[in-house]
This record gives sequence, structure tokens and C-alpha cells, in this order.
Amino acid sequence: MSERFVFGSEHDFLHKLEDLVKSGIKPRDIEIYAPHPVHKAEEILEMRPSIVRTFALIGGLTGAATGYLFTSLPVGNKPIVGIPTFTVIAFELMVLFGGLSSFLGFIIASRLPAVRTIISQDEFRDTFEIHVRKN
Repeated sequence: MSERFVFGSEHDFLHKLEDLVKSGIKPRDIEIYAPHPVHKAEEILEMRPSIVRTFALIGGLTGAATGYLFTSLPVGNKPIVGIPTFTVIAFELMVLFGGLSSFLGFIIASRLPAVRTIISQDEFRDTFEIHVRKN
């Protein structure tokens, strides 16, 4: 069961959102829908930054480490450790692993396999909406 508030202006929407949070409703029980990004609402709800950047960092570092692990491959008449030779390979693997892990992080963070929660007519309106879940 949820309570729904619909507003035509951003100012009224933000004012009601502040009132709801100050009245003791937990931010995790509030869902907002807006026709454009409202950064002030993110500040009011104290939303955490996305974990996708962590996936990208770990993937990039793993790719670079994998590229430099190739330096131990024996190549005829080359130095034992040819770091300048494998820097390009390390960079390319860093970009590849970083991109793939960012995509994986996006899939996980947005909960994409659950298609039923994505398709909703409430998300395609030109109004500002607040949905409050009642426990």
C-alpha cells in the first residue's frame, strides 16, 4: 500500500518532499518520478553515489595488471621485462576490462533482469510524483 502525491511544479514537489523527510519517513520508503533530473531531490533524500564507478576502477586495474603480466612471456631476443613494449597492451586491456566491468556494474545496479519493475506507466508522465510506501 502506498500514498501518492502528484505536483505540476518542481517547487511544490521539493517542498512536499522536504516535509515528508522531516516528518520522519525514511528516504528508502520514498520513490520519486520526475520528467527531468532534480538534483535537489537527491540532496533531500541523501542518495548514495552509484557503485558503477567502483566496478570501472576494479576492472581497469585488473586489465592493466593483466597487460603487464604479459611482460613475463618469453619473446625471442627481447629483454626479460619489456615494460615499454607492453604498455600499449596494458592500456588496451585496461580500457576493455574497465568498459566490460562498467557494463556489468550498470546491469547489477539497475537490477535489469527484473523487467516487470522497469515497465510502468507512472514513469512516463510530465508531472512530479512522490510515492510513499506504507509498512
